[in-house]
Amino acid sequence: MEAWMWWLIAAGAVVILELMTGTFYLLMVSIGLLAGAAMASLFDSVALQLVVAAVVGAVATTCLHFSRFGLQHKPEVSSNPNVNIDIGQQLDINEWTDAGNGRFVARSKYRGALWDIELQHGHANNGRFEIVQVVGSRLVVRPVL
Repeated sequence: MEAWMWWLIAAGAVVILELMTGTFYLLMVSIGLLAGAAMASLFDSVALQLVVAAVVGAVATTCLHFSRFGLQHKPEVSSNPNVNIDIGQQLDINEWTDAGNGRFVARSKYRGALWDIELQHGHANNGRFEIVQVVGSRLVVRPVL
């Protein structure tokens, strides 16, 4: 069997593995293997085939990593509105307690339960507040502008 056929078989195996795992990074490796197959059909040098396959695979993987499909910064679960439905909701707070060091805390009823509430920043005025983070059983809020 010719060398380029082995490269294509390896690329096909990696594509099948990618379909089972669902990662695009293996697809980039298979692009490198296809480049190795192209070099094998043009040149007999195994070293050249390996170098081209490695370089093309590495460049493709790096390009994927820095693209919008690569690793993305995910916000903390405690402040991610896609995970926690309470983020962005509003509630009224009528009484604050100074906890010292510029921290203000309160207790308020929200969704039928009594919650500990902490002010994210600013001065503790009574009124309407928006939930920005849920930390355990404590809501972190900021004033609604």
